[in-house]
Amino acid sequence: MRLRAARGAIRVPSDDGDELLGATERLLSSILERNAVDPDDLVSILFTATEDLRSAFPAEAARRMGLGRVPLLCAQEIPVEGSMRSVIRVLVHFHSDRTLDEVAHVYLDGAESLRDDVG
Repeated sequence: MRLRAARGAIRVPSDDGDELLGATERLLSSILERNAVDPDDLVSILFTATEDLRSAFPAEAARRMGLGRVPLLCAQEIPVEGSMRSVIRVLVHFHSDRTLDEVAHVYLDGAESLRDDVG
């Protein structure tokens, strides 16, 4: 097994704690499912949020999913002029037998436009 990483992003409808945590959980669940990641194979998860999202820490969604023993870190996304607002981004590090080409990156709810190279 090798160390791999999968990226993902999701747009959050509003800066409401329940909506932010629900969107983050849906994104994280999708990344884990599409990459067949067992929780014991997780190494760490990094979350970023755009500066307009302040109602909750995205890592709380992972803790609610039972991933509290995995190292989790939240940070603010760099506020680049003209960038998409209301976005949670996730970078999941995990052990896997998948090749780099087999790792699935997940973009949902309008965040697909952030990566036109990812299907």
